[in-house]
Amino acid sequence: MANERLRAALLEQGLTPDSVAAVAGVDPKTAERWVTQARIPYRRHRYLVAALLRLDENYLWPDALTPEQAADASESEIVTVYPHRWAVPRDSWGRLFRTAESEISVLVYAGTFLADDNGMVRLFADKADAGVRVRLLLGDPDSPHVAQRGADEGIDDGMSARIRTALALYRPLRSRDNVEISLHDTTLYNSIYRADDELYVNTHIYGSPAGNAPVLHLRKVAGGSMVTTYLESFERVWAESRRVE
Repeated sequence: MANERLRAALLEQGLTPDSVAAVAGVDPKTAERWVTQARIPYRRHRYLVAALLRLDENYLWPDALTPEQAADASESEIVTVYPHRWAVPRDSWGRLFRTAESEISVLVYAGTFLADDNGMVRLFADKADAGVRVRLLLGDPDSPHVAQRGADEGIDDGMSARIRTALALYRPLRSRDNVEISLHDTTLYNSIYRADDELYVNTHIYGSPAGNAPVLHLRKVAGGSMVTTYLESFERVWAESRRVE
C-alpha cells in the first residue's frame, strides 16, 4: 500500500524520492519505501520532508503519532492563554504582526480595535510593501450572520456599523500590492489573527462581546494540529468570500 498523499505531493512539486532522500539524509531506497510501501519515517525525517513539501506532517503521515503524542504536541503549541482580549497587552499585537515574513491573515466580523489603530494600519502597509501577503477578512455588513451576532451581543445594527467603519479605516490599504480585503458570510466561532505560523485565536461567547472572551496564543510545532486546524478554517472561509474592490 502506497502513501498516496506523499506521492501526490511529490508529483505536484516536481520532486522525486531521490529529492526526499537528499533532504532527509537517507538512502534513496529508504525514501522510495516511504512512498511505495507507506513506511513511516523517523520523526526527524518526517519533519524535514514536511518542511520540504510545505505541508503538515500529520497530513502526510496521519498515523505516525499515538494519541498521547499528538495531544502532547498540540499542547506544546499553546504559548499562553489570556482570559479576555482586552487583557492582551497592546504591544503584543504589534509584536505578533511584526514577526510575519510571508503571511498576515485576519478573520473577524469587524475587528475595529485593529482598524482604528493608525500604527497597526501602517504596519500592515509596511509589511505588504516588504512582500508579505496581507489578507483582511471581515463580515459582510448585510449578512444575516452579522445581524445575528449583533443581536447576540446586544448591539443590533451596531455590528454592521462597526464593519463599515473598519472598511473605511482600511481604505488606504486597498490599492496596495499584496493586500487583499474580502467579506465573508459565515458564522464565526473564533476570530483568527495570524502571522505566519503564530496565531491569536479569540473565542466567541454567546451574549458577550469578543473583547471579553478568551484569547489563545498559539505557535505551530512539529506534530501539533491545533494551529493547522485554525488555518484550514481560515482558508475555507476565505475561499467563499468576496473581494472588496
